[in-house]
Amino acid sequence: MADLRQVTYCGLYCGLCSQCSRAPQRAAALRECMQKDGWDQWGKELPRFAEFWEFLGGLVECEAKCSCRGGECGPPFCGIRKCAQVKGIDACPFCAEYPCWRIEGLAKGYVTLLGDGQRMTELGLDRWIEEQEARKATGFCYADIRCLPYEVPDR
Repeated sequence: MADLRQVTYCGLYCGLCSQCSRAPQRAAALRECMQKDGWDQWGKELPRFAEFWEFLGGLVECEAKCSCRGGECGPPFCGIRKCAQVKGIDACPFCAEYPCWRIEGLAKGYVTLLGDGQRMTELGLDRWIEEQEARKATGFCYADIRCLPYEVPDR
C-alpha cells in the first residue's frame, strides 16, 4: 500500500514543492552561513532578529512537516482537500468527476497537474510515487514551471 503522506489530494507531490524541498535546503545554508559569521550570538541585539531567526529555523524544519494531506502545508482553506476528504478518495484523479472546476483552476498554474493525474491512474499510486521521487532527485520543483495566476478554491 502506498504511503500517501507526500501525495496531495489534487495530484501534486509534496516532495516537488519548493516549501518542502528547495526552501528548507536554502534556509539551512543561510542559517549555517550566518552562524559561522556569528549572527546567532550578536544578531539578537538587532530589532526583530529573534523573530527572523525563529522563522528561519522554521523554514529549515519545514521539510519534515510538509504534508498537504495532513493539513500541515498548503492553503488551510483549500476546497480541493475538503472535497476529497468528504468523498473519501485518495486523490482527485481517482474521482469520477475529474477534472472538476476546482482542479481546472489549479491546473492553470500547475501545468503538469492533469498529465500527472493521468499517469497516476495509469501507473497506480506506488509506481507514480516512485516516478515523483525520481523527479525530485533531479532537482525538479513546481516553482520552476508554475504559471501565475492560478486558483486555489476555498469551497
